[in-house]
Amino acid sequence: MIDHIDKLAEAGVTSLKIEGRAKSAYYVAVVTNAYRMAVDEYYSDPYNYKLSDWIHDEVYKVSHRKYCSGFFFGIPEESQYYENSGYIRNFDVVAVVDRCENGTVYCTQRNRFFKGDELEILAPSNKPVVMTPEALFDEEGNELETVNHAMMRFSFRSKTEFPSGSVIRHQVNTQ
Repeated sequence: MIDHIDKLAEAGVTSLKIEGRAKSAYYVAVVTNAYRMAVDEYYSDPYNYKLSDWIHDEVYKVSHRKYCSGFFFGIPEESQYYENSGYIRNFDVVAVVDRCENGTVYCTQRNRFFKGDELEILAPSNKPVVMTPEALFDEEGNELETVNHAMMRFSFRSKTEFPSGSVIRHQVNTQ
């Protein structure tokens, strides 16, 4: 329903429930952030509202089943998807930001990735920042080719600072 925030607001909806009890922290963070940004964007100029592409794309960067608008626009045969219940996953969380100091981002690994991989860093209430760190370092400052040990601490240099808890994700190879 993220594509229909304007219609929901115009129908008088004043709150949204984001499912999350059986979901990962990543799912809840990304989806809640996307809807918050969509609502803010709508209320900033309701008469000229157009959802930004990046906000629309956010809900597709979590593991999800095929989306539909449920019963909002008609009867279930025309608005629900019954073909299968498989999940679609296009991105993996590869790390979480612990802190930023003096142009260095310190992180904890969640899934393996390699030097040269394009990453997206998502901080609350922000558009994701796309970057390819030129170098990755272990805790002793040694350069790494891959970050591949569970909960490994590592760092990289960045001109952009990110708050603690920001999520670093990597697009899954779909080939």
